[in-house]
Amino acid sequence: MSSRTRTGTPVAPSVLDRARAAYQSRAWKDAVRLLQEADGVAPLGAEDLERLAWSESLIGRDAEMIKALERAHQAYLDDGQERRAAVAAFWAGFRLMFLGEMGRGSAWLGRAERLVEQQGDCVERGYLLLAATERALGQGDQDGALAAASRALEISDRFADPDLTALARNFQGLIEVQRGRLSEGFTALDEVMLAAVGGELSPVVTGIVYCAVIGCCMRVYALDRAREWTAALASWCDDQPHLVTFSGTCRVHRSEIMQIHGAWNEAIEEARRAGDRFAGAADVDAGGHAAYQQGEIHRLRGEFAAAEQGYRLASQQGYEPQPGLALLRLAQGQGEAAATSLRRVLETTREPLQRARFLPAVVEVLLAIGDAAAAEAPVRELEQIAASFRVECLQAIAEHAHGALRLATGDARGALAPLRRAFEIWRQNGAPYLAARVRVLVGTACRALGDREGADLEFEAANLVFASLGAQPDLARLAERRGSGGGEATAPRPHGLTARELEVLRLVATGKTNKAIANDLFLSEKTVDRHVSNIFMKLDVSTRTAATAFAWKSGIAGESGAGR
Repeated sequence: MSSRTRTGTPVAPSVLDRARAAYQSRAWKDAVRLLQEADGVAPLGAEDLERLAWSESLIGRDAEMIKALERAHQAYLDDGQERRAAVAAFWAGFRLMFLGEMGRGSAWLGRAERLVEQQGDCVERGYLLLAATERALGQGDQDGALAAASRALEISDRFADPDLTALARNFQGLIEVQRGRLSEGFTALDEVMLAAVGGELSPVVTGIVYCAVIGCCMRVYALDRAREWTAALASWCDDQPHLVTFSGTCRVHRSEIMQIHGAWNEAIEEARRAGDRFAGAADVDAGGHAAYQQGEIHRLRGEFAAAEQGYRLASQQGYEPQPGLALLRLAQGQGEAAATSLRRVLETTREPLQRARFLPAVVEVLLAIGDAAAAEAPVRELEQIAASFRVECLQAIAEHAHGALRLATGDARGALAPLRRAFEIWRQNGAPYLAARVRVLVGTACRALGDREGADLEFEAANLVFASLGAQPDLARLAERRGSGGGEATAPRPHGLTARELEVLRLVATGKTNKAIANDLFLSEKTVDRHVSNIFMKLDVSTRTAATAFAWKSGIAGESGAGR
C-alpha cells in the first residue's frame, strides 16, 4: 500500500515493500524476483534474507535457499543476534542433510549447536533436538528419537513456538505409528494437522507436516485419513499457484488415492503432473515416486512398455521400483525372475511397514509359480503385521493373501471366509479393483465347491469392474479362468455406464449435489459435472429426477460398491 506526502501526493511503494507484500500474499516467485531486485540495489537485511530463503525453497530452488540462509546466518551474527543466527544455521543443515549432503549439513548443525551452547534456556535448543531426533531415527534408535522429540516438545511448550511444537509432535506421532501404537500416533498427528489446516504454522513447516502425515497414512493404509488430509493439502497448494516443493508430493498422493478408488484416468494424469512438478527439483526421490505411480497404472492397464519405462525412470531417480517391476515381470511370464527380485528386496528390508509393501506381491508371485509351500511364511508375516498395527486395510491385505494360499493348497472351503472378509473391507473403502480381484478368488472357490451359479455371479461382477477400468491383464486372466475366451470378458453393460458413472449415479440418487459428490469421491467438481452429463446422455434423460428414477427402477441405487 502506498503512503502519501504532506501535499497528498502518493508515494510509490519501494521494491522491498512490494517484495514483502508478495511474500505475505504467498506469491513466492514474485517475492523471489522482487527480493533479488531489492538486493541488487542494497544488500538485504537478515529478515529479508530469510524471506528470500523460504521463497526460494517453496519454488523448489534448494541451492538458492541454502545460499540465502547462509547469508542470513552471517547477517544475524553481524547484528549480534546469535540465537537467530543459530536457527538459520539449523535450517541450512537440516535441509542439506535431507538432500544427502551429510558433510555440509553436519557442519551447519554443528555451528548452530556451538551458538546455542552460549545461550541459556532458549527455544533454539528445541530445534537442535529435532536434528538429534532425525539422527536417532537414521540409526534405528526409536527410543532415543522419541526422547529427543519429547524434550523438544517440552521446550516448545515453554516458549509457545508453534512451528517447533508441530515438528516435535509430528516426530512423536510418526515414531509411535512405526512402533505399532497407532492410536497414540494418530492422536498426535491429528493435532499437528489441525494446526496446519488452521494456518497456525509457517509455510515451510506446514508443507513438511502435511507431507509427513499423509505419507505415514499411506504406509499404514489409513485411507480415510490419507484422503482427508490430501484434500486439505490440495486446497493449501491450490491457494499458492507458484508453489512447487509440496505440490508435486500432493499430486502423487492424490494419484495413489484416485487409483485405489478406481479413477485410473484421473490418477495417471495427477501422477504426470506430479512428475512435471518435480522435473529438475533437488528432491529426486519424490520425482521417482511420481514415475513409479505412472508405471503402476500402466501395468494394471496392460501397457507394459510404458510401465517398464516408468519403473526404470523411478529407479534412475532413486526410488525402489519394486514390487511393481516384479509384478510386471510376472505378467510377462517371468515368474522366477520376479521371485528373485522380491527376495532381494526383502533381504534388505527390516521395518515391518516397509516389508508389508512387498509381501503381498511375494505371495502372488510364489503362488503363480506353484510354490505354495514358500508362500506360507510371507502370509504368516502379513497376518502378524496386520495384527500388530490393527488397520482395517492391512487386515484386508492379509486376509486376501491367506485366502489365496488356502485356495492354492486345495482348501476352497477354508478360503471363502478370509476372502469374503477382505472383499467387504475393500468394498466399504471404495476400492473397486482390489475388491474385484478378491471376487475372482471367491468365484474360484465357489466353483471348486460345486456352486457354479455363485461362481458366475462373482466372475461377472469382477468382469464388469475390470472392463470399466481397462484392466486388460485381469480381463484376460479372468477369461482364461472362466474358459470363455475374450469376448465375454469385455461385454458392455446394457445401460453403458462405467463403474465411476454408476458410483456417481448412486450418489445422485441419494440427492447429493455435484459438489458433495466430488468431496465424497475425491474428484474435482468439474470431473463430476462431466460424469453427470455423460450419465444423462447415456440414459437419455435431461434431469437429475429422471436419472434418480432410472437408478431406483433398475436397482442401481440399491447396489453398493463400484462396478457391481
